[in-house]
Amino acid sequence: MEIKKLNSLVELYFEKLNEIDKDKPFLKWLKPNKTTYTWSQVSERIFKLTNKIKSIIKDGDRCLILSENRPYWLMSDIAVMNAGGISVPIFTTYSSNDYKYILNDCKPTVIIVSNNDQFKKIKNFINPEVKEIISFEDIEHKNLSITQILKSDDNKQVINKSLKRHMPACIIYTSGTSGNPKGVVLSHGGILANCEGALDLLDPLIKKKSPVFLTWLPLSHSYEHAVQFIQILTGAKVFYAESLEKLLSNMSVAKPTIMTAVPRFYQNLYNKINNNLKKQKGFKKYLINKTIDLGIKSLKKQNLKIHEKLLNFICQILVRKKIQKQFGGNLQTFVSGGGALDKNIGEFLNAVGLPTLQGYGLTETSPVVSCNLPGNIKVETVGPPFKTNKVKIAQDGEILVKGENVMLGYWNKEKETNETIKNGWLHTGDIGEFDNNGYLKITDRKKDIIVNLGGDNISPTKVENHFCNHELIKQCLVYGDKKNYLVALIVVESKDKDNSTIGSIIENLNKDLTLIEKIKKFILIEDEFTIENGLMTPTLKLKRKKIIEKYQQELEKLY
Repeated sequence: MEIKKLNSLVELYFEKLNEIDKDKPFLKWLKPNKTTYTWSQVSERIFKLTNKIKSIIKDGDRCLILSENRPYWLMSDIAVMNAGGISVPIFTTYSSNDYKYILNDCKPTVIIVSNNDQFKKIKNFINPEVKEIISFEDIEHKNLSITQILKSDDNKQVINKSLKRHMPACIIYTSGTSGNPKGVVLSHGGILANCEGALDLLDPLIKKKSPVFLTWLPLSHSYEHAVQFIQILTGAKVFYAESLEKLLSNMSVAKPTIMTAVPRFYQNLYNKINNNLKKQKGFKKYLINKTIDLGIKSLKKQNLKIHEKLLNFICQILVRKKIQKQFGGNLQTFVSGGGALDKNIGEFLNAVGLPTLQGYGLTETSPVVSCNLPGNIKVETVGPPFKTNKVKIAQDGEILVKGENVMLGYWNKEKETNETIKNGWLHTGDIGEFDNNGYLKITDRKKDIIVNLGGDNISPTKVENHFCNHELIKQCLVYGDKKNYLVALIVVESKDKDNSTIGSIIENLNKDLTLIEKIKKFILIEDEFTIENGLMTPTLKLKRKKIIEKYQQELEKLY
């Protein structure tokens, strides 16, 4: 299959269907007593869903998907596109305000929900434009269930041939500095270009072992949304994890060969393995230390002496193999994206036998821009750019990206689109440089978006404004880049207010925010941010870098 010649993601799926054994297992949700679907069964359901959705919508209508990861997610996504619609995946963890905004912004014709818990989150914001609600399970509303659709006599098997690469495939909402989420419009060609780049990366691994993926990152995330088409392209078997808490036990069942995740997962993994290794004593402890030391040497392609090679072989058998077995025993690589991976964590995981490739991208680039290569990993970088896009560094150090993978624009936001894409180049807001081997290195952030360890984009302005709306909170700075949760510096209107009073206010205000936006800890500070003390601009914007530099130690103590 030549990806360059494909017109759409729908065509990608059905071309693969022609190549593969249709009775081969394809999708499996690891919750107890859930069905394993073959390619044939998935296709049958895609056609049934397509026919129903096509009878409701016009070409270009938006179809919203609100569901946890499960096989019907992928089926619905492809069915929406095959019916001529634009898929709009949204997170199950949004706040009520975000749901309200998104439904008003994209005005979906069809809403697809998994169950009643998800339906209740949006039921008060459903607009007159919504013609039908489709659910995977029973809900408290007049709607179409997946069971009814599958019982339909409409057995037409029509593949949409009118879709083209330049046409919108999906709208994925991401946090904006203005507060409200921005709908990033991605094209069929943009995601196909990402698949092409990923195939170059993974091809050597796929040739060695049939690919098996374990998916846990939400499919509403641009990273995992694109990964599902890489799974199709490679003819992979796909397991959907039960939950983050059961991920390690799910790995021993699924035995994945490839797994994509965000830095928070790798940090947890690092802590778990490291804590177990630290408990060892005597010869075991010596062997573990040597495993890490020699593994890092090999990673950096430093020559090992003869006795080190022998010791490294022993470490491979006695230490790395045991660690690999805990993760199913077949893992060829982890791929990290959605935020910066700590260099020490990257070195450690690779050293103990868990190859980890760090990549770089953003929702606006469909999403991957670059990634490290198997066998040629430089953990302090995000690897060389995919051949399907061009990357250059602007005079001020900003990373610019050009290619088919660049978004078509922000939904209903022409001004913001034109500010982000200039002369075909997407301005990422990240600062970076290339090393001598053409590997990209991220050195700073230009834009004021916090990316937490989960790879979630958080608008600090939105959160700060929310808290500053309270009469007792005068100023607020939110901190949490590459962290597990947000903390804040708070300036209060009344100096006699203590921590417990402000704590109660923050706890109450947190109720209106999503889980990732909530402030977990805070510090009350005496000095205001002013133009005079250099902590505000003349237009009264916070000088974040300077404020964080001043209070860095206090902020870090909150973690």
